[in-house]
Amino acid sequence: MPEMADEVLGKAIGERVRELRGRLYTQRQLAERAGVSVDLVRKLEQGIRNTASVASLHRLARALDVTLADLTGRASLPEHDQEEGVTALRFAVSGVDDLVGSSVVTAEPLPYQEAERTLTYLWDTYWAGRYDDLTALLPSALHSLRATVNAGNDLQRPPAAELLARGYWVAGCTLVHLKQSDAAFLAIRQAVEFAGEGTDPLLAATLRGSVAWQLLVSGRYAEAEALAIRTAEAVEPRGQVSLPELSAYGSLVLTAATAAARGRNGSRARNLLSESAQVADRMGADRDDYQTAFGPSQVAMQSVDVGVQTGEYGSALKAARTMPNEAAALPLASRARHLTDRALAHTRTGRHEQAANLVTAAERMAPDWARHQNLIKSVTRTCCVPRPRAHHDCAVPPSGSVCVRSSETRVPRGCHVGARHYPEGTDASGEPTRVG
Repeated sequence: MPEMADEVLGKAIGERVRELRGRLYTQRQLAERAGVSVDLVRKLEQGIRNTASVASLHRLARALDVTLADLTGRASLPEHDQEEGVTALRFAVSGVDDLVGSSVVTAEPLPYQEAERTLTYLWDTYWAGRYDDLTALLPSALHSLRATVNAGNDLQRPPAAELLARGYWVAGCTLVHLKQSDAAFLAIRQAVEFAGEGTDPLLAATLRGSVAWQLLVSGRYAEAEALAIRTAEAVEPRGQVSLPELSAYGSLVLTAATAAARGRNGSRARNLLSESAQVADRMGADRDDYQTAFGPSQVAMQSVDVGVQTGEYGSALKAARTMPNEAAALPLASRARHLTDRALAHTRTGRHEQAANLVTAAERMAPDWARHQNLIKSVTRTCCVPRPRAHHDCAVPPSGSVCVRSSETRVPRGCHVGARHYPEGTDASGEPTRVG
C-alpha cells in the first residue's frame, strides 16, 4: 500500500481515493469501512468536491491504510485565499455557542482516537510552518472538537475538554504567526479555560507557558517572566518524578529566561538558562511532551537567542556550537529559526557571508515558515555596503538607503546583512525564538 500511495501523490484527492481503493472496495464498501457517506466518496471521485472535513479525511485515510498526508497532499485543502482563511479562523476561536445556547455551525462529534489523530496532524502542520494550510483546516476541526465536548456526559467531558484545549492552543499559536495577536490571545485563554475542566496538571501548566510566550510576542516581558516562573514553581519536580514533569518544568524556566533577556536583564536570563540546562542534563535527552520541545537542543537554541537579545553575539555563536546533532531533535520551524538567530549574530560580528548562507538555508528548509517571519525579513532586507563598481550584480544605492533582496534566496555580491534598529518594546523579530 505505501508504494501505491507514492504513485498517486500530487493528484487530486478524488483521484487518490479512486486509485487507492482500486479493486479492493466499491465506493459503498469504502464509505461503510470509513464511516462516511457514500455520497461524499462519490463526489470526491467525480471531482464535484475537492476536499472534506479533517475528520472525514482521517476516516478515509484509515480505511485505505495510508496516512492523512498520503491521502490529501496539499492540493486538497479547502480552497480559500489567506485573508478569507484568517477571517474564518478568527470566527472559529470567537464562538458564542454558550451565549446563544447552541452552535450555528453543524459539526459531528469526533471519537476520542479520531480527535487525537486530527490534533496530531494539525500540530505536525504547525511545526512544518504551514500556517496558511492551518487556516483551512482549523475552523472545521474546532467546530468538531466543540461538538465533541457538548455531546459528552459527565465522564466524557473532561477528556473532551482537554482535546478542545489543544485545538484552541494550536489555533492560538498559528494566529500569532499570522499577526493576529488579539484572536491569538483569545484562543489561548480559551485553551487554558477548557484545560481547567480536565485532569492533567501538566497540560494546564504548559498552556500557561504558551500564554507567557504570547505575552513575550506582545512585548509584555515582565508579565511573561512572572507567569512562567509562577507556573514553574507550581509544577517544580521534587524527588522521583517523570520525564514529562521535568520537561514541562524546564520549558517554563526557559521561557522565563527568554523573557528576562528581552527585559534587558541579562544576569537573570543567564541564571535561568543555567537552571534549565541542569534540568536538561538530568533528563539526558531531548523530549517533546505536550507539543513542547525541551532538552539539550532547546537549551542551546535559547542560549543563542539570549545572547542575541543581550548583545553578546560572540557568546551566542559559542552557544550555537553546543547544539547536539545539528539541531536534528528540534521541529522544522525551530531549526529554521535557530539558523536565523545565528545569522543575526553573524551580522553583528561582521560575518556577512556566513549570515547570508544561514538565511538561505533557513528559507530553503522552511519556505512557508519564512514568509511569516519578521526576523528573517529584517536580516534579508539589508543595508548595502559600498563596494567597488566591479560588483555589477548589485547596484550600490546612496548611503543610508536600503537594498532589498529579491524573493529568491540569493544575496547579491556587494550587499551584506547589516544592523538595524527596532521600535521600543520589540526585538529584531518582534517575537521570541520559541515557536509555540
